[in-house]
Amino acid sequence: MSRRSKLVVYAVLLVCCVPFVFPTWWMATTSLKPVSEIFAFPPSLWPKDATLDAYRQVFELQPFGQQYLNSLYIAVVVTAGTLVVSSLAGYAFARIPFRGAGVVFVVVLAGLLVPNEVTIIPLYRMFDGLGLVNTHWPLILIPVLGAPSVLATFIMRQFFITLPRELEEAGRVDGLGRLGLFWRVALPLAKPAIGAVSIFTFLHSWNLFLEPIVFLSSKDKFTIPQALTQYVDAYGGAMWNVQLAAATLSALPVLIVFVLAQRQFVEGLAQTGLKG
Repeated sequence: MSRRSKLVVYAVLLVCCVPFVFPTWWMATTSLKPVSEIFAFPPSLWPKDATLDAYRQVFELQPFGQQYLNSLYIAVVVTAGTLVVSSLAGYAFARIPFRGAGVVFVVVLAGLLVPNEVTIIPLYRMFDGLGLVNTHWPLILIPVLGAPSVLATFIMRQFFITLPRELEEAGRVDGLGRLGLFWRVALPLAKPAIGAVSIFTFLHSWNLFLEPIVFLSSKDKFTIPQALTQYVDAYGGAMWNVQLAAATLSALPVLIVFVLAQRQFVEGLAQTGLKG
């Protein structure tokens, strides 16, 4: 490809990136504007009188730091738990033959067809009976044992199916049992699938909204999506600059996780047949 052709391709890609980058740019720059400038016409792409007052109010109006940590540790725990469950289940479906494996797998996948809104009331009654309402346990157990884990199990199963059986046969010659084959042979090779599962599980947990508003009632236990709805004035109107400042802060972990694991995410989807 000639240099001119490369420049044309880069220019086209740059233009195509605008619809995806511009909303994030607008969110971050608008969070630095005073309210009067947010609604000015014509709108400006950069604040004329930049101020950090909105970021100060984010932490003054409610315990945003605690809420931030709540979302962070819940997302990390859910991601780790989902990886454990999905990798073991995916390996079992891919490599351990047992009667009715196909039927069981179809039943497991059927969990993806059930909307969260259908199960939220039975789940609330169950956790209320256990005394776990207004705790973080429902936000951890439901994703780990629910639909996100089912999708993760599917991805891990598809990856393990592609592994050559000769690798396991070599491990058996070395005296490895089933658990040893999983831990020392299959799992180290599954880094792309693990990266893909980690990203979408972290994002799903970080953006979880329905379950927090159902199970949590104390502000110090709120997560980020729930906290963003609390920045309103005395009349119930949105505090736009404060909400955008909080949203900007909430987007940082998502960007960091994606930047660190984007290569594994793409490779994982490509090798599990989910691309395109």
